[in-house]
Amino acid sequence: MSDMSKRGAMVPHGSKVAIAALAFCYGAIVSRADEAKTTSANVIVEIPFTAQREHEDPFNTITLDVIFTDPSGHELRVPAFWDGGEGGKTWKVRYASPVVGVHRYRSECSDSSDAGLHNVRGEVHIEAYTGDNPLYLHGPIRVADDRRHLAYADRTPFFWLADTWWMGLCHRLHWPDEFQQLTADRKAKGFNVVQIVAGLYPDMHPFDPRGANEAGYPWEKEYARIRPEYFDAADQRIEHLVNVGISPCIVGAWGYFMPWMGVKKMEQHWRYLIARYGAMPVVWCAAGEANLPWYLAKGFPYDDREQVKQWTEVMRYIRATDPYHRLLTVHPTGIGRLSARHATDDSSLLDFDMLQTPHGQREACDPTVDTVRESYADQPVMPVIDGEAAYEMLNDSLPTQWTRAMFWLSMTNGAAGHTYGANGIWQCNRPGEPHGPSPFSTGGVGYGVIPWNEAMNLPGSTQVALGKKLFERFAWQEFSPHADWAVYADDQPAKFGPFATGKAGEARIVYALESRPVKLLQLEAGVKYVVESFDPTTGMAKAIRSAGGNQQDIIVSKPSYIKSDDWVILLERVKID
Repeated sequence: MSDMSKRGAMVPHGSKVAIAALAFCYGAIVSRADEAKTTSANVIVEIPFTAQREHEDPFNTITLDVIFTDPSGHELRVPAFWDGGEGGKTWKVRYASPVVGVHRYRSECSDSSDAGLHNVRGEVHIEAYTGDNPLYLHGPIRVADDRRHLAYADRTPFFWLADTWWMGLCHRLHWPDEFQQLTADRKAKGFNVVQIVAGLYPDMHPFDPRGANEAGYPWEKEYARIRPEYFDAADQRIEHLVNVGISPCIVGAWGYFMPWMGVKKMEQHWRYLIARYGAMPVVWCAAGEANLPWYLAKGFPYDDREQVKQWTEVMRYIRATDPYHRLLTVHPTGIGRLSARHATDDSSLLDFDMLQTPHGQREACDPTVDTVRESYADQPVMPVIDGEAAYEMLNDSLPTQWTRAMFWLSMTNGAAGHTYGANGIWQCNRPGEPHGPSPFSTGGVGYGVIPWNEAMNLPGSTQVALGKKLFERFAWQEFSPHADWAVYADDQPAKFGPFATGKAGEARIVYALESRPVKLLQLEAGVKYVVESFDPTTGMAKAIRSAGGNQQDIIVSKPSYIKSDDWVILLERVKID
């Protein structure tokens, strides 16, 4: 193996804390194959396997699967991952199940003559989970029965509110202090997903030092083999997110890595990710900007359909390899249709549609609304999430108002949640040490210099979280968009709303981008509502009046306490005992 593949061969910044963190242990992981293995429902257990002899180039020549049989007799074939270890002889498998009882396992190795890897048998004892982590208590995220929303495995509704940490596994966001600080802030605000790339990053050349973590790069040069030590360091961050109840949405690679690695290498990469993280309550995103070629490609930018074809092959492989069937999507670029449906040749592979809408201000509103509505109306029906929209302070200038607006425009037009992004966090700018220019830049500071710790406190993250909290006041999972429920009261043409969602006869949420009075339409006869105004910048709600009964239409004006142009109107049915 090359020097770069040796454990701890590269530690940017020489951080003693980072080195010490490599000794991190999973609380739920059992370290020896011959011990009794016990874990809780939905919590991973790790089982090591040690080869009895050396194998030449084990990562590329040995395949190990472990077949688990649960108490009901159901079998699950789980891929194991090469962990290297002394002499490169160690493999590990990670397993989790919601089923309480005794689970038996046996291993199958491509080299059946190695008794350390093949036909090794044992048991895992799974007990009831007694903690309060929602990802363990309720189980991993799935598509809800209505195909419009998301839910935990036990059908508890799940409102997706994600943050964007594309480069969050790199050394420029230090582990453990900085990563944990950012995690704690997002957890406190109500975020429950983090979008994070598995080391093959956007906006830099391959093997750029900015993309390394405490242990170096995820692959050796020329993509000869994977480097387990990179993922040992990444494990700490991924598991920390899970342990606080935040589901990692793991992006396998940026799309333009496909021509460099090819389908087979990318399938190896994905098998490794599935083996290391698939037992955790994660979400898969096959690739970022799957239809965008390398920045310096001739004719850039363009919609690369050959790349899409290849990523579709990889998505089929993910489907066939992942025994847990974690949610799968793909991230499109802002060329052509702004939808995951356009970034794959087979939309049946998608569990939900991830969008990328423009980074902009008022000019970004129409494309955002149009894209959400188009996806909501499309077949097959699936949840819609805008996975990249108007990053706050992009180029150190994009105002919070428009980042906030993208949340409300998405949610009132049928989205199942939303992804926020802040410039400085997605690329892990450090104080005085920004990420710098992208490969296509001719100089300057790239997308801006605001550091992650300042970006963490930008108002947009609080404001979109206030929006989530408001929706969760209601049975939001029963809402559907209603373009016919509201207009501006002056009857003048309006390109920008108002937009309404809700459940007829129960509740309505109306979002207006402009300060003009709003006419609420089609109020149900015999239903009485309390009408409130809601400030999307502060979360303050105030009752305005009652409505309903024999009133079919009413006009509501924005109260003076709301200083922003945009505002929200709430209607909640008065319950009569």
